[in-house]
Amino acid sequence: MFYGLSKYIKDLMPKRLFYRALLIVATPVIVIQLIITIVFFDSLWIKTNKGMTRALVSEIKTFIEVYNNDNYDKDEIKNLFSVYQDLNIEFIQDTEFKYTYDERWFSPTDRTLRRELKSRFGNNQYWFNTTNYKELIDLRIKFQGGYFKFLIPKDRLTSSSARIFGLWITVPAFIMIIISLIFLKNQTRPITALAKAAEKFGKGEEIGEFKPSGASEIRQAGFEFDKMRKRILRHLNQRSEMLSGISHDLRTPLTRMKLQTAFIKDKNISNKLTEDINEMEKMLNEYLQFTSSSYLEKDEVFNLSELTEQIIKKYNNKNISIHLIDGIYINGRKNLINRCINNLIDNALKYGEKVNVQLSKTVKNIFIKIEDDGPGIPEKEYDNVFKPFYKIDKGRAESKSSVGLGLSIASDIIRSHGGNIKLEKSKMNGLEVRIFLPA
Repeated sequence: MFYGLSKYIKDLMPKRLFYRALLIVATPVIVIQLIITIVFFDSLWIKTNKGMTRALVSEIKTFIEVYNNDNYDKDEIKNLFSVYQDLNIEFIQDTEFKYTYDERWFSPTDRTLRRELKSRFGNNQYWFNTTNYKELIDLRIKFQGGYFKFLIPKDRLTSSSARIFGLWITVPAFIMIIISLIFLKNQTRPITALAKAAEKFGKGEEIGEFKPSGASEIRQAGFEFDKMRKRILRHLNQRSEMLSGISHDLRTPLTRMKLQTAFIKDKNISNKLTEDINEMEKMLNEYLQFTSSSYLEKDEVFNLSELTEQIIKKYNNKNISIHLIDGIYINGRKNLINRCINNLIDNALKYGEKVNVQLSKTVKNIFIKIEDDGPGIPEKEYDNVFKPFYKIDKGRAESKSSVGLGLSIASDIIRSHGGNIKLEKSKMNGLEVRIFLPA
């Protein structure tokens, strides 16, 4: 029960730090304002209005009692109450006193006035309206063959301090919340900058010199991230330099071996050695291509539809069918995406006769699908074929020219762009490669 309640509360909570911090700051302010407002209206404003309304109804009751006494001059009584009690009084002859008024239950003024009039005059002996006039209340009391019409200023029933109090209690609260918004925005901005820098670095993008800012804890996290980034870049540079040296050292003996095989008289042995040397050279080239640093290439916005179409045109193969949506743009490294699509199409053509390439887009993702009618790959090997130099014994690995790096290179390129790559059985009974890239 408590776990379900806790999970429900977590689902209701905002996910971003900025809005959580704002909730922590704003909630106490709003709760305090509500408590003060309720206490004020209950203990001060409503009680004050009740007392003012009771005094007014008592004055009206007194006027009617005195007016009903024949010992006093009636006009003089009306004048006295009009001058000293601020009551505009008029007697209107009307034998039928039938009025209906809107039951404004949400108005404290109407509720209090109705309650006091009912206790003093009884039902169907009064009528009032607080909305006909902007500054006056129209009140009518039944008397003998007609009724008295009283026009009473609204400030006789309500205190203006309520509006002033409401203004002073609301405006400062909004000002404090706005100030909190500004400060919270400044505090969360370094966290957002750190997250964006980590995302770009994870995708292999160049982020330049990162400068940590914000609170001491955020600065510490930023400094540690910057140290980690520099260590990784140093490692990549060392790897590139090492591979460059390996390439130089290995190409020289391979070249000498090629020259020496040319002097072998036995053509059968010469051809076998040449084939082995060529395979070693190709393996070396693909290994260097696989481990080369992609951080040297900068991101750019390019037309993926146009790039895919150009790649397929170069093959000049009628067995490749294509279904593209025009005008799909992506921010990434164009040469790497080009290499990825080339590797996948090369694999499809190597093991199958017909290849189908599809490119589509949704609001958040770009989809590339490449399928063939070849022998396919066993489902249990889907994860293993993405490992460098991994070969399976069936179907697609029978070719000696393959060194097991095509899918590994494609997977690294897609993941460095924040995407994903999956393998499935195609509708053509071959292999289907699905690529998901962020739009």
